[in-house]
Amino acid sequence: MEVYRRKFRITGVVQGVGFRPFVYRLALKYDLSGWVRNTSGSVEVEVEGDISSIKAFASGLQTEAPNLAQIDSLSAIEADPVGYAEFLILESKAEETAEGVIPADVATCPDCLMEIASPKDRRFEYPFTNCTNCGPRFTIIQRVPYDRPNTTMATFPMCEDCAREYQDPLNRRFHAEPTACPVCGPRVWLEIDSQRIDTDPISATAELLRKGKIVAIKGLGGFHLACDARNDEAVSELRVRKGRVAKPFALMVRDIDEAELLCELDDASKALLLSNQRPIALARKREPSRVSDLVAPGNRQLGLVIPYTPLHTLLMQQCPPAIVLTSGNLSEEPLAFTNGSARTKLSKLADAFLMNDRDIHVPCDDSVVRSLPGGDAIIARRARGCVPEAIDLPINCDCILGTGAEQKNTFCLAWGRKAVPSQHIGDLDTAETFDYYQYAIDHLQSLLGHQPKVIAHDLHPSYMSSRYAMSRPNVELIGVQHHHAHIAACLAENGRNERCIGLAMDGTGYGTDGTIWGGEILLADLASFERVGHFAQVRMPGGEAAIRDPKRMAAAYLHEAFAADNEHISECLGLSFQALEQRVIRHQLETGLNSPLTSSAGRFFDAISAAIGICAERSFEGQPAIELEMAADEHEQGSYPYSIDFNAGRLVLNAIPTFKAAVEERLAGIAPATIAAKCHNSVIEMLACACEKLREREGINLIALSGGVFQNAIIHSGLKDKLQTMGFEVLIHKKMPPNDACISLGQVAIAAAILKIKQE
Repeated sequence: MEVYRRKFRITGVVQGVGFRPFVYRLALKYDLSGWVRNTSGSVEVEVEGDISSIKAFASGLQTEAPNLAQIDSLSAIEADPVGYAEFLILESKAEETAEGVIPADVATCPDCLMEIASPKDRRFEYPFTNCTNCGPRFTIIQRVPYDRPNTTMATFPMCEDCAREYQDPLNRRFHAEPTACPVCGPRVWLEIDSQRIDTDPISATAELLRKGKIVAIKGLGGFHLACDARNDEAVSELRVRKGRVAKPFALMVRDIDEAELLCELDDASKALLLSNQRPIALARKREPSRVSDLVAPGNRQLGLVIPYTPLHTLLMQQCPPAIVLTSGNLSEEPLAFTNGSARTKLSKLADAFLMNDRDIHVPCDDSVVRSLPGGDAIIARRARGCVPEAIDLPINCDCILGTGAEQKNTFCLAWGRKAVPSQHIGDLDTAETFDYYQYAIDHLQSLLGHQPKVIAHDLHPSYMSSRYAMSRPNVELIGVQHHHAHIAACLAENGRNERCIGLAMDGTGYGTDGTIWGGEILLADLASFERVGHFAQVRMPGGEAAIRDPKRMAAAYLHEAFAADNEHISECLGLSFQALEQRVIRHQLETGLNSPLTSSAGRFFDAISAAIGICAERSFEGQPAIELEMAADEHEQGSYPYSIDFNAGRLVLNAIPTFKAAVEERLAGIAPATIAAKCHNSVIEMLACACEKLREREGINLIALSGGVFQNAIIHSGLKDKLQTMGFEVLIHKKMPPNDACISLGQVAIAAAILKIKQE
């Protein structure tokens, strides 16, 4: 038999997913000798044998790969045989640069769940059970290659049994880096008033939750605050302590059966809940609700998550069947993820702490996804279970960093045709969050082995993300307009680069004319954009104050819609201001003093929500618009008037007639639910009409939808369906949130396109 030799190099998500033992078994299957090893950026393989076996092996590398693996490239070159006697798994090889992608954290697999449930298994009820098919990855890795000494598990020497499994290529724990057992692995304990309880801490925690206590629980990517979701007093107390007035809490439920008792679940929602990513899935709650109304006030939905670690599984077997599980922090502060920071920051929030000694190197909040009828899903937050999965770019680039937006921040590192968006960072308006933002950038750059030559940032000079970009030495800076970044992100994640009609609908973005944009229609590709339409501008009395107080936006729209009668109409609607504040707002609207112009679609929804009595007090971002959507009558098909005018060659989408008609109907006694629905329908009709006018003028049939407004399911589905019925091709976000979390991806795509033009 003539012996041949092949060298293979495989890149993608091929570390931490059982790829080397898979290669080992595949080589034995085809009677091949050689070796396999990890490098900092790939898996390398050499095999020797007859040519037919090598060809079958090469095919199997792609067709039989582990479920968690994702192969981006597979190259092979011929080489002279060297006479390998057997097939071996070699030690990993560190390289100066890394092209690999680190796998995301994975929910507990069925095999591990069976082990922790079996009294005869040595991992019975062990809360850190995992294997190559599940467990922590991204949150524990410190550097590449992904080997145990490079993770936070390095401090736990393996016992003989674990070491034997770890070194056996035929065992599913072969090089499962977090592998451990009760003999040698991390421990869990309960702390109450600085006293440590090591005896059955999970049962003791469950008992505390049943008694209405609030417990801080160390999870996979950080601490959560938990309480009994059925207990009004406990949920109310958690809101007071956390400073979270009305924003919905997420719930962990025991299993899919409990989830179905709480919410109406279709097949897509069930698939989300049971997926390897285990996101928080938003679904319509059943009425009457089986949990406290304080869990999600003013909201038809609940956010549910099923246990994704053995610790959560064991806890949920003993505690109430549904518990609040919300981020372990004060409202708007970074997530606590170290034992020390939890004790310091959460001491006034929690009655007890369920601790463990497995360190979290990179905190990562839960992902949040909303399934829609028809198969679409809206990603509200992309984090645990998804990060650091890469997104393919439609354009090649040198290393670029996108620093993201100010709110719902993510950053993004891109090179070649690969973009890796970060986990959810949050709003960069506190020193602690900004410190973590810088730490996370440094870590991802180190992990991926890439240092940016170019940094793309928002045009707003006061954004902390922009200031960070400008503080980095020896890089080329590229400023990117906020709404162009929205549209570019939608194009990029759909693998497109051609010119489109982009609808960028959100709350706030710095415009090139110095005004505040937010209801924008752009003709855009990755390299450039033209603003061809926008919502009619109104004043924002008090600037930022009008974002925090929807009554102020209602006052601005009333001023435009009812002229001299606006204050009388405001009183009739119950929108009251103190005398001094009323005089200040009147002066601001009449003179423009500290009252910038905005074309924001988000501010329009704020104004409507306040004016018709749905949400006049805002306690969290997006609350007025969210509650407006939740209140809308799903069966109402009517709409209100609007106008589309031309001004300086642009379409001006005038929703002031819509607002006026809505207010008149409210004063006439029409139900807010009816008005809310008709307002949504009006916006859909107005945007669709504008797109048709632009298609007639420009001959463009491709539409891209982006911006926080498209988290609204009525607008998202209603507009998409209407545009498709009109014959448009419609692109939506499927891999990133439509909100500002996608900005960093759009920034790197735009920078790549601009640099490509410069180089040509």
